[in-house]
Amino acid sequence: MNTWLAIFIGIAVLSVVAMVISQNRHPVRTIAWVLVLVFLPVVGLVLYLFFGVDHSSKRLIKDSELQSLKRVTMLAYPDAIERNPDEDNKEVVNLLQTTNHAIPLKGNDIRVYTNFDPMFEDMIADLKAAQKYIFFEFFKFEDDPKGREVADILITKAMAGLDVRVQYDDAVNLTRKRFFRRMENGGVKVEPFLKVGIPFISINANYRNHRKIVVVDGRIGYIGGMNIAERYSIGIRGGKWRDTHMRGVGPVVSEMQTAFLVDWRYSTAKPLAAVPQPQWSEDEIRKAMEEGKTMQVATSGPFDEWRVILQASVKMVSTSKDYIYMQSPYLIPPEPLLMALRNSALGGVDVRVMIPYRGDRGVIPPLASRSYVKSLLEAGVKVYFYETGYLHSKTIVSDDRISSIGSTNIDFRSYEQDFEVNGYIYDRDFALQMKEIFLEDQKICREVKLEEWEKRPAHEKFLESLARLASPLL
Repeated sequence: MNTWLAIFIGIAVLSVVAMVISQNRHPVRTIAWVLVLVFLPVVGLVLYLFFGVDHSSKRLIKDSELQSLKRVTMLAYPDAIERNPDEDNKEVVNLLQTTNHAIPLKGNDIRVYTNFDPMFEDMIADLKAAQKYIFFEFFKFEDDPKGREVADILITKAMAGLDVRVQYDDAVNLTRKRFFRRMENGGVKVEPFLKVGIPFISINANYRNHRKIVVVDGRIGYIGGMNIAERYSIGIRGGKWRDTHMRGVGPVVSEMQTAFLVDWRYSTAKPLAAVPQPQWSEDEIRKAMEEGKTMQVATSGPFDEWRVILQASVKMVSTSKDYIYMQSPYLIPPEPLLMALRNSALGGVDVRVMIPYRGDRGVIPPLASRSYVKSLLEAGVKVYFYETGYLHSKTIVSDDRISSIGSTNIDFRSYEQDFEVNGYIYDRDFALQMKEIFLEDQKICREVKLEEWEKRPAHEKFLESLARLASPLL
């Protein structure tokens, strides 16, 4: 190796090692990075550049701009703000307010979907009925019959003079440039989030905008786990694609809109123009306050000071008293959540986790997920494998009082590396509905028993343990 190159790499390694140590991370993680950097300097530098840099000091937008967006909501809906949450929900509400400025808002009509087609049908109708603007953001927006149906409506609305904005994750949609260019040529404002340039070389390729947000005229909003693709309608492996999404009408749509605009501000690097708030009649407001549900919208991402949604998940698990049921495509929990699940089960709470046995693509994530099953079973957590089709739902329901629906998986990537959005609903009837959905899914699942799980072949367990080593990267 060239002497000057060796000196340069040595200085770079020492600088990064000093940086890693000074960040006061978990000792095990710090030691791991130091060892990789010292013994595999070139590989270590590349890995650290892509996976190790701490971005928590960065922000998508300035705090002053975020506060301006929040003031729009507070001025538009002062009577809808929940200032005295129920005692049982208070800790979660306060946590989300403190870490994410998430405003709890009353008076919302919430509709939940467990299949793609009904959600898609309603969303299409809402898009066609739009009068002023459409904000449309998805992790995956595919160039197939479903995607083109949406694109045609968006173009039609843009040509009619509406403000139509589309935002998508650049890394996962790299092959669809022509698809998005067609919308742009039709008058739709299109922005990729975190442009990656050349795949696998750009640092941004490791960070994904996993959010799914639709806002129509500020009155109707969608968030959840579904993307836009035909395979979600057709299904997989002879079974359905089981997912969960939600449609909100009411003050909480303003918070969904804020989540979209924060991303838009970052993507465009341009100051935000004022967006009008919808006008509600007195009868609509009165009915909403009487019948609507209280909800918070929270976002989380690698540029945040706090791991907001991870902390909320831990809080929901640790404050549950009777039961907590969770669904996720993956089971790769960071240590705080793993400990919370085990502690709650050991404390007598009915803790149930539902995941698919097989993945939708690739074998490493499901193998890594299965490596965590034994430690949960040993603590009394009930684990269920969804084996017909594919479970992509990301939900939590606890104690007939609080539910969460969003884009966040139970894995390191969602909690630490991706940009996510979840809705938290504080309503007994809605929680009972979510509980019933879980129990219906459970009927077609296979419950895992500890004795049977331990009897599996040694090579299966080894492969799972091997896959687990890649957990922080999945």
